[in-house]
Amino acid sequence: MSTSIDDLLSSEEYAEEPARERRGRLRWLPRALLSTAAIVAVVVVGLRAVGLQVSLWIIVAGVLALLAVRRFTAALAPPPPPRAGGRAPAGEEPGTWNWGARDALRAAINGWETPLDWSATRPERFTKVILPRLGELADERLRQRHGVTRESDPTRARALLGEPLWTFLNTTPRRRPPSPRDLAAIVAELEKL
Repeated sequence: MSTSIDDLLSSEEYAEEPARERRGRLRWLPRALLSTAAIVAVVVVGLRAVGLQVSLWIIVAGVLALLAVRRFTAALAPPPPPRAGGRAPAGEEPGTWNWGARDALRAAINGWETPLDWSATRPERFTKVILPRLGELADERLRQRHGVTRESDPTRARALLGEPLWTFLNTTPRRRPPSPRDLAAIVAELEKL
């Protein structure tokens, strides 16, 4: 069984969500019943005012069907367009309807790409921003797979990481960031843990 870096970026924080979801499922019921009763009352009064008699159950079923259709169409509708001065569309194609959509993969890539771009021109950024992130990933990987971190058991962590990766993560300051090829090799070593 292998764990990729993407697995490390995912979170199990939402384990308690089903309990919240169960409570939230019936939250709409009282409001729906009140809406149904109010609409049925108005329809019955309106029909009686013009002299028509319709079964109460037919009216209730019709109102419930209309409310259900309204609820489903509202859930399927695209989000409203951004306000004037808002941010640009975040969808895959410019001008598409998913104005507020966020691509998690793109956000994760940008979380690394931007600091890596900055570190190409300012080497101290690599030491201050990227190197700690790589260290956190290594510690998380060590913790998940082997129950240690670089701080809790340095000797075992050093043996598990290997000398090149250990030296890279623990040697500061660096004069320049590694080349893309070297960085790819470092990430590959992290993946092997």
